[in-house]
Amino acid sequence: MRIFVTGASGWIGSATTAELLKAGHQVVGLARSDESAAKLEAAGAEVRRGDLDDLDGLRSAATEADGVIHLGYKHDFSPAGIAEGARADTAAITTLGDALVGTGKPFVIASGVVGLAPGRTATEQDQPNPAAHPRSANAAATLAYADRGVRSAVVRFAPTVHGRGDYGFMAFLVDIARRNGVSGYPGDGSNRWPAVHVSDAAALVRLVVEQAPAGTSWHAIAEEGVTSREIAEAIGRALDLPVKSVPVEHFEWLAMFFAMDAPVSSEYTQHTLGWKPTGPGLVADLDAGAYTG
Repeated sequence: MRIFVTGASGWIGSATTAELLKAGHQVVGLARSDESAAKLEAAGAEVRRGDLDDLDGLRSAATEADGVIHLGYKHDFSPAGIAEGARADTAAITTLGDALVGTGKPFVIASGVVGLAPGRTATEQDQPNPAAHPRSANAAATLAYADRGVRSAVVRFAPTVHGRGDYGFMAFLVDIARRNGVSGYPGDGSNRWPAVHVSDAAALVRLVVEQAPAGTSWHAIAEEGVTSREIAEAIGRALDLPVKSVPVEHFEWLAMFFAMDAPVSSEYTQHTLGWKPTGPGLVADLDAGAYTG
């Protein structure tokens, strides 16, 4: 297939681009900078210059493709940044989805699992409250395209898609530990944090765009829940720092996420699509120096 990918040069996008090319697909990657364009060209992908606000460009690229994978997002955790990210994401999803109406082509977007099923292990059958977060509403809107002749699907990623080069939540936890001289965990450290290696996440995105039925949700989760204490201990070993329970405020803007107990299953995803995670676990990555080497 000729697949248009937004966020193609990003953390998950780069791995997905490589995975798609390895499987024999053509990739057209959206690039907003010369650096991103060069990265995509070096990987063997075709470059489409533009950004998520270029709705005419998105529409044209989707129309010319055999399928679309939307991984791009404006990540800014300030109040204004969150609102802007949601606005741009909604506009992009609507533009891409409308361009595919009636074609039967795949349309895959990225979403998350945090807060999906408080108090129990979340599964693929759980659907988030669209009013809870703009990304939840966008996921619901994507799935609704199944009724309009689009093979739409949502991949819900673990909050940590880890590996060497990751600059997300785990990198921030390592930075907090360095700055404070202690690797902390909230409470008794028993709360669980789902994780997946970036190579496994990319493999799942490929399977979804190739196989997933319309209107379905899938979980990119290799480990249902690594405890925050295990994570803190691994960071402490890597940085040779003491490990102890700390007030939740220690985690700064990440506090609202990292203190949650959020186990998530991917049993249905693995069984249905034949997805078998083979990458290293989160603690193994931390012990190998993926965030500190």
